[in-house]
Amino acid sequence: MMGTPTGLPALFLRLPSPPGSSMSPPTSSRGTSTPSPVPILSLPPALLALAAVSLLAVGCGGDAPGEDGAPAGSEALVSGGPGHPPSAPAQAFLANLALHCGSAYSGGLTLEPPGDDMLTGTEELIVHFRECDGDTLRLPFHIELEETASWDRSRTWVLTPASGDRLELRHDHREPDGTPSERTMYGGFTETPGTPERQDFVSVERTEESGFPRGWRIEVVPGERYTYGTTRRGEWSWRIDFDLSRPVPVPPAPWGH
Repeated sequence: MMGTPTGLPALFLRLPSPPGSSMSPPTSSRGTSTPSPVPILSLPPALLALAAVSLLAVGCGGDAPGEDGAPAGSEALVSGGPGHPPSAPAQAFLANLALHCGSAYSGGLTLEPPGDDMLTGTEELIVHFRECDGDTLRLPFHIELEETASWDRSRTWVLTPASGDRLELRHDHREPDGTPSERTMYGGFTETPGTPERQDFVSVERTEESGFPRGWRIEVVPGERYTYGTTRRGEWSWRIDFDLSRPVPVPPAPWGH
């Protein structure tokens, strides 16, 4: 069984080095210049305040974490939203994601169970941190279709605060004409505080079907790695990783948006 990684997976060791000096803007593997990310000041006030705290936490690596795994001082984070503010680790987690708003990143498949054929493992995957509206983050997930030299733009991950100090994850699936897919908006809620770098979302439906805990996990190490996948009994069962150190050109809007 595979535990939580401490660094980037081997997938990214074969990425080409950035051209020019360390100050050169990054380029994609297709040679296209990367647009500058959306300025952090354009974020909504709540996420802007959280992002500022996250930047300080990243810059001050010597700060010891709190007992709950949150960065030191996280108890002073502002409310995640009116009515049902999430817990401090959840706030910091959303802030870590929001740091990348406006940018897109390339990744690939790093773990799959036997018999799973959703991905080939050789296609390019792109996550776009596209929308940070209030407390809601929308991250379209684009899949390269190698056989047809086209893209599947049907999926968007939607993250929002929920009642009871929880976070909610939903999967917005659309058809090419923009209409909702037959199976869409499925997902789950966190049941533990999590940490600023990891949140686990429980699928009640899948857990009841199998008789053991199942759900999804998202990890983010700002400027380094974004990871999404499914879990069984608390371990990764399917997983994709994205390199947050190298932005790529922003893709077209996902279907229906």
